[in-house]
Amino acid sequence: MTAAVLTGIRGMELRELPTPEITQPGDVKIRVTTVGVCGSDIHYYTTGRIGSQVIQFPYAVGHECAGIVEEVGPGVTRVKPGDRIAVDPAISCFECDQCLAGRSHTCRKLLFLGCPGQVPGCLSEYLVMPQESCYRLPQDLSLTQAALSEPLAIGVYAVHRSVPMAGAKVGILGGGPIGLCVLANAVSEGAAAVYVTDKIDDRLSMARNAGAAWTGNPDRQDVVADLSALEPLGLDVVFECCGQQSAMDEAVQMLKPGGKLMLVGIPEENRVSFSIDQLRRKEICIQNVRRQEGCVQETLDKMASGRLDVDFLVTHRFPLERVKEAFDLVAAYGDGVVKAMIDVA
Repeated sequence: MTAAVLTGIRGMELRELPTPEITQPGDVKIRVTTVGVCGSDIHYYTTGRIGSQVIQFPYAVGHECAGIVEEVGPGVTRVKPGDRIAVDPAISCFECDQCLAGRSHTCRKLLFLGCPGQVPGCLSEYLVMPQESCYRLPQDLSLTQAALSEPLAIGVYAVHRSVPMAGAKVGILGGGPIGLCVLANAVSEGAAAVYVTDKIDDRLSMARNAGAAWTGNPDRQDVVADLSALEPLGLDVVFECCGQQSAMDEAVQMLKPGGKLMLVGIPEENRVSFSIDQLRRKEICIQNVRRQEGCVQETLDKMASGRLDVDFLVTHRFPLERVKEAFDLVAAYGDGVVKAMIDVA
């Protein structure tokens, strides 16, 4: 089969690799149709690592995908050949203390698509996954929407882990795909007002169209001062979605006493810092967000019902043979890109 492989920093090639086959009773062989380019893929592309996770080249990346079931193992009951499916890229053991406690996303033996030393990514013609990672699509959802359900589920989970949304004043720092997914969920859950910052004006325009009450560009204005003029008592919750130290500092200043800071973005640095004086005096609660837990089906259902519409996220499409062009575009934040999709089949 043809697969896209990272060959070095900013190096990517299409190579012919062995087609994966079913080896376990619960395996599902998938013909991949659609893959989204994620910010974490770009970290690996431009730096070769995320924190302690370092790529050994060559390596296949990609984890936001959807496809059609090609073949199933003898123990599979969730899906059948011909089904259109969304794929959860996490593979959990469902036996460890974390899984038994309802935290399969922090499974002790977790494997993840496109993650170094774990499972090769999905930028390929075929993929084999356990049936627990496969979700049959409602009839009205497209395969592109199925691939979008992966980042959208992170937004659903992040909102669930934050504060009650009804009547909440919400900040989102970073209006990229994850920030916009958080925005869509916050609005759908009844947030009173959502305020979004980003350094790219096209993304701010997109956020306003998606329901943001106010947007600001920290490169051109004092977003803390301008937001404080609108909300002098501070915000109930701020979602930091860009992984930048400056945004984390702004978030602490924007929060009201007793507010909650949700760390969703992935920093390139190994360490970040906070003003302990401000954290202590305000008694700020910090909640890390590790992907999502149990939100894929809820996300698909909300999309199918019309409560969540994120088709606007897709700004660019590329065939598999132009995958490097897609990665370069996303890495450069070029041409107003928000979500680039790779059409594999």
